[in-house]
Amino acid sequence: MKHGRLGCVDIPALPLQLLLRGHEDWRLHPAAVVDRDKAQGKLLWVNEEARCHGILPGMRYAAALSLTRELRAGVIEEGEIVAATEQLAQLLRHFSAEVEPSEEVGVFWLDADGLSLLYPSLKQWNELLHGDLKQAGWIASSVVGFTRFGSYALAKAMGDKSLAVEDPSQEERWARRVPLQRLGFPPQLHDRLSKLGIEDLGGFMDLPGDGVLRRFGREIHRLHQLARGELWAPLNPSKPREPLVLGQFLDHAERDLERLLHQLQSMLEGLFEKLRARHQLLRALHLVLSLEDRSQHEATLRPAQATLDLPALMELLRLRLSNLFQDGKRLKEGIQHIALELIGVDPSKDQLELFADTPGRDLSAAQRALARLRAAFGENAVLCPALRQGHLPEARFEWKRLQELKPARPRAVDPGRRPLVRRLFQKAKPLSRQRRNEPDGWMILGLEGGAVQQLHGPYILSGGWWVRELAREYYYLRTPKTGWLWVYFDRRRRRWFWQGVVE
Repeated sequence: MKHGRLGCVDIPALPLQLLLRGHEDWRLHPAAVVDRDKAQGKLLWVNEEARCHGILPGMRYAAALSLTRELRAGVIEEGEIVAATEQLAQLLRHFSAEVEPSEEVGVFWLDADGLSLLYPSLKQWNELLHGDLKQAGWIASSVVGFTRFGSYALAKAMGDKSLAVEDPSQEERWARRVPLQRLGFPPQLHDRLSKLGIEDLGGFMDLPGDGVLRRFGREIHRLHQLARGELWAPLNPSKPREPLVLGQFLDHAERDLERLLHQLQSMLEGLFEKLRARHQLLRALHLVLSLEDRSQHEATLRPAQATLDLPALMELLRLRLSNLFQDGKRLKEGIQHIALELIGVDPSKDQLELFADTPGRDLSAAQRALARLRAAFGENAVLCPALRQGHLPEARFEWKRLQELKPARPRAVDPGRRPLVRRLFQKAKPLSRQRRNEPDGWMILGLEGGAVQQLHGPYILSGGWWVRELAREYYYLRTPKTGWLWVYFDRRRRRWFWQGVVE
C-alpha cells in the first residue's frame, strides 16, 4: 500500500499565545486565559509560570488569585481565535495549497504530496515552514509523517521543533513512545489508564478495541481506532476567503475633498454589503490613493471596535484625508485611482449579547476618541509603554502602538503601605558639579533645590562591555524643595545625572 505524505502543525495553547502577544510584559509572570473577566471565570489555558504556582486549567479565577497575586489573566474572544486561525492558514498556504484547520484549536493538516519538484526534500520544506512560523512570532511544532494520528502525536511531543519522518514504521515506533499527557486526553481517562500501568500511546494502542468500547465509551473508542489506523478520512482543506478589495480609476483627476468622500462612500457601500453577507464586521480599512505625479498616499483606519457603521467610518476618513488636502478642501495633485481593502472579523460575544453589563466608565467612548486621534494624526499618535529586556533602566521599556484599551483591574492597596512610583525622564539630566563635602551642604540641584537632607545608596550598576562599558552608582536623595529624587553618578564621565523622581 502506498502511503501519502502529510504535514501536521501544532500551535500549542493558541489563545494563550494570542494573549501574550498583546501583553509582552506578562511573559515573565503567571498568565492565563479565562472565559470571562470575573471572579468566577474559569481558566482555559495557563503558562508554565502559572503551573509552578499550582494554577491549572479548569480552576476559577478567584481560586487562582488566592495562590498568587501576580497572576495576569485576560479574555480572548472567539472572533480573535478565528481570525488568528485564518491568518495561520493563509501563512501555511504558501507551503501547501491544501490546508485543513482541525477542530482542535491550533492544529493544522497540510498535504505534503507532490512537493518534491519544488523543494529538495520534505525535511527542508518542513524546516522552511517552521522557520516562517517562528519569524511570525509563533511557538509551533511541525511534523511530516504518513498518518494523521501518528504525525499529530509527534507534533504534540516535539515542542518548538520540526521533524520529517522517513518511513511509516519509524513514525509508528516514535509515536508509540509519546506520553499520553502530551496528547490532551481527558484527565479522567489518563487517571484510569495510569491505574492500568499505561502511560504512553503504545500501551493505549495495544488495548483490545472491544474492551475500550465497553469500558470507556464511543468517543474514546474512536480515539483508539484513530491511533491504530483503523479509521481514515481524506484531507478536507478549507477554502480561503477572497479578500474584500475594490479599485476604481476616476474619469477626471479629483482634487476636491467632498467629491472624493462621496466617491469613497459609494464604493464602501458595496463592500459593506459583502461584509454583511459574510456575517462579519469591519476591523480595518486600507486605502491607497494614486496621484497624478505617480506618488501614492496610503492610510490604514481602525474603528474603535469592529463595526458596520458606515457614517462613523466616513468621519474617520474625513479626519485622515483633511491632512492631505490643502486648507482641508483642495489637493494640488489630482487623484487618478482609488484602491480599498476591508479586513473583517466575526462579531465578539459582547456585541451579540442582548443585555450587556454597562460599566461605570464608557470604555467604547474612549475607544472612539483614540480612533479619531489615529485617523487625524496617524497610527503612531496613540502609544503606550511596554516592558522589554534591557540592562539600563531607560532601556527596559519601549513605546508601542495602543490598539485598544483594556478594562481597568485595580487592586486593593493597604493605606498604610502606599506604593511608591519611579517616574523616569526620557533622557537623564546632568546635575551640578558641586562636591558633596561643601560647608553649606550638598546642593546637587543648585540653590533653588536646597541642600540634600537624606541619602540612600549606592546601588551599583555596571556592564555594557559588549557595546560600551559603563559604571553607575544610583542613589535616592531628598531635598526640602523637591522631595525624593533618583540620581546616579557616572564613574566614566565623573558627573551626576538626574534619572527621575519618586512619588
